[in-house]
Amino acid sequence: MLPAVLAGLFMTRFDFNVVNVAAPSLQRDLHSGQAALEMVVGGYAFTYAAGMIIGGRLGDQIGYRRMFLLGITTFGATSLLCGVAQTSGQLVAARLLQGLAGAILVPQILALITAMFPAHERPKAMSWFGVTLAIGAIAGQALGGVLIQAGVFGLDWRVIFLINVPVTIITILASVRLLPHHLRTGRHHRFDVLGSLGITGSLGLVLVPLILGREQHWALWIFITMALAVPVFAATMWWERRSAEPVLDLRLFRSRAFAYGLPANATFMVFFGGFSLVMTLLLQGGLGLSAQAAGLAFLPLAVVFAATSMLGRRLVTRLGGRAVTLGSLVIAAGLLVMIVELHVEGGHITVALLLPINAILGLGEGLAVLALIGSILSNVAPAEAGSAAGVLTTAQNFASAAGVAILGSVFFAFLGSGTGLEAYTGSSEKVAAIALVFVLGTAGLAALIGRPEPATRISQAPAATGRG
Repeated sequence: MLPAVLAGLFMTRFDFNVVNVAAPSLQRDLHSGQAALEMVVGGYAFTYAAGMIIGGRLGDQIGYRRMFLLGITTFGATSLLCGVAQTSGQLVAARLLQGLAGAILVPQILALITAMFPAHERPKAMSWFGVTLAIGAIAGQALGGVLIQAGVFGLDWRVIFLINVPVTIITILASVRLLPHHLRTGRHHRFDVLGSLGITGSLGLVLVPLILGREQHWALWIFITMALAVPVFAATMWWERRSAEPVLDLRLFRSRAFAYGLPANATFMVFFGGFSLVMTLLLQGGLGLSAQAAGLAFLPLAVVFAATSMLGRRLVTRLGGRAVTLGSLVIAAGLLVMIVELHVEGGHITVALLLPINAILGLGEGLAVLALIGSILSNVAPAEAGSAAGVLTTAQNFASAAGVAILGSVFFAFLGSGTGLEAYTGSSEKVAAIALVFVLGTAGLAALIGRPEPATRISQAPAATGRG
C-alpha cells in the first residue's frame, strides 16, 4: 500500500516547487506578468493549504480509500488542464483546482498510515513519508529543470504538468488493487459547514495578502485584510467549541505532542518553504546557474536528507520531540556557517562553498521532519486520523506558503534594484538570519514535546478496521 499512496504525495510536493524553475518559460510563452506568476505559485499553495482540514474530515466521513482515489484522479485531471493551458488566466485557474485536488489527496495518506500500520511499524512508514516529502520538494527544482532543458517532445514548460498524467494512471491502478476497501471510524459524522468556511476564510485572509503584498507595494488594504483574519478565526473557534461535530476537533490539542508539535511544524515549514526559494534565487539570479544546474546543487541536501530519514528512524523513535530539537540545532549550525560565508566572501561566493551547507541542512532536516510528523500523530486515534492529518498538513502548507511570501519579500526588499552577486549575497545573508530565528523557535517548541507519550488515545472511538 505504501508506495501507491506515497506516489500521490510525491506529485503534490513536486508540483509545489516545480513552477519556480519554469518561471522564465512561462513569461516567454504565455506573456505572464509578475502577478500571474505569483498566483501560479501562491494560488496552488492557498487552495492546497485551505482545503486540508476539510479534506481530512471528509476522509473520516466517506472513507480514506474513496477520498484518496477521488483526490488522485482529480489531481491527474487538473495537471492535464495545467499542461494544456493557453493563457495565464487558464493556468492560474487550473492551478487553483490542482491545489484543491491536493487538499483532498494528502490528508488521506497520513490517515491511511495512521489507521493501517500498528504502532511499532508506524515510525518506519513515517520515515518513508519524510523521504518522499523531501525528494518530491527537491525533485521539483532538480528534475523540473532537467525536463524543461531537455525539451521533451517540444513541450517546454508543459511537460512538468503533463508528466503527472501517466504517473496518476499507474497510481490509480495500484491503489484500486492495494488499498483496503473499507475503513470505519465506528460513528457517523455530520459535516461542519460553518467551521469549514470559517477556517478556509481566515486562512485566505492571511495567505492572499501575503502572496500579493509585494506586488501591491504593501498597500493599506493588505494589512486591513490580514487583520480581519483575527475576528474571523476567533468566531470560528467559538463555533467549533459548541459544534457537536467540529471540522477542527479541539480535543486534539489535549495531547501535549499535538499542542506543541503543531506550532513547531509551522515555524519549521516557514523556514523550509521560504529558504528553498531564496537558495534558488541565489543560485540562478546571483551565480547565474541554469535551472538544471541550480536544481542539481540541491542534490547533497536531498541525498543526506533521505539517508538520515531512513538510518535515523530508531534514534527519532527513541528521542521523540528531542530529535526535532537536535535536527533544528544542526540546521541552525548550517545557517550560521552560511551567514559567515556570505558575509566574508560576498561577491566571491562559489557553488563549492554552498554545497557543504546544503549537506548540513539536509542532515538537520532529515532528523527534524520525520520527528515532527511522527511525534504529533503518535497519540491520535485511528478514528480521528483524517482530522489530525488535515490539521497537520494545513499548518505545514500554510506555513510553507507564508514562508515563501515572508522570506521572499524580505529578500527582494534588501535586493532592491541590485543585479550583481554582491547584492544577492547581501540579501541572502539577511534572509538566513531571519530563517535562523524560525529554526531556533522550532527547537524551543520541540523541547516542550519531550519523550514519546504513552500509547493512550485522545479519542475513545473504536479503532478503524480494514477489509479486503
